[in-house]
Amino acid sequence: MINNPFILYGYESEKYFCDRKEETAELKRLVTNGNNVALIAPRRIGKTGLIENLFHQKDISRQYYTFLIDIYATKSLEEMVMAMGASMLASLRPRGTKVMQRFVSFLSSLRTGVTFDATGTPSWNVEMGDIRLPHTTLDEIFEYINAADKPCIVAIDEFQNIANYPDNRVEALLRTYIQRCRNAQFIFSGSQRSMMAEIFLSPSRPFYQSTSMMTIGCIPIEKYAQFAQGHFENADKRISPTVITEVYQRFEGVTWYVQRVMNEFFSLTPPKAICDTEMLEPAITNILRANEFNYQSMLFQLPPKQKELLIAIAKEGKAQNLTSSAFVKKYRLTSSSSVQSAIKGLLEKNFVTTTLGTYEVYDKFFTMWLLAQK
Repeated sequence: MINNPFILYGYESEKYFCDRKEETAELKRLVTNGNNVALIAPRRIGKTGLIENLFHQKDISRQYYTFLIDIYATKSLEEMVMAMGASMLASLRPRGTKVMQRFVSFLSSLRTGVTFDATGTPSWNVEMGDIRLPHTTLDEIFEYINAADKPCIVAIDEFQNIANYPDNRVEALLRTYIQRCRNAQFIFSGSQRSMMAEIFLSPSRPFYQSTSMMTIGCIPIEKYAQFAQGHFENADKRISPTVITEVYQRFEGVTWYVQRVMNEFFSLTPPKAICDTEMLEPAITNILRANEFNYQSMLFQLPPKQKELLIAIAKEGKAQNLTSSAFVKKYRLTSSSSVQSAIKGLLEKNFVTTTLGTYEVYDKFFTMWLLAQK
């Protein structure tokens, strides 16, 4: 029983997943017809949910082994290999002990890190020090994929992260393995448009012209309004179309933020009551209050010049020409050179995102919190 139908993390079922019917059908068409896909869209727009929705289609789950591997937090080939192994074993767990044991049997380089309980069910206890030969372990993982008794669909989330690994040969290594892989299709999901374009569209890069390109945008407001109203009505509650529109516009239709506010609306609205615009500010205040400690800690960790620039970008909303004298003067920043250094740090720490020369604070709620500070 789901207490709140506006799911914030993970995937529950198609019932709690809004629309994306055309995108799911297109992604399915591509991968089931032998295409690898580069899926590009900003973070929190719903790329991972789309992949999960594809994987939960009955025909896909019956005919394929599906693996979703998030490499966002990885910083090296060793960490990527560790993420692949742990995610794949977890994905195979619902398939039963024999299926998991077959996967583990290929990982001879990690025998000490995989343990078995009394029923023979394997558990992943691999630590970073256990992966002494990442190239060997990666070879074993791809050997399993090629030998699996069903075709596989492997999705690697935040794929552009491999461009930041200290070993600049990782792209070429992966491309070689994938090119030789005859039993799987790959989905490379990424949120950094410029980096993904460089990886897949630059003639000098190993993945050049190796995938079909796919992008997704915001869910249309009509579809989301229908989805939201339906869930309120199922719980004997109502929500006004006006407040849905206001939330959608305020957060520019970005799925996770709209969903987060709807989750708060749903919890604040008693049965037989209506959620209207009067609830908007209390809902956002609750969300910001719940995250205040995190935001204070995030701000505290920043050097002064990065903090000043972050606040300036938050005030500007969508900032351009950060190093121009006009921007520096407007927000009383030290100098163009200090801005150049500060923005590099903010981008590396993912406090700020950039698209086609426009900079924004990554977390829209964090922006609201920053602007509320005195």
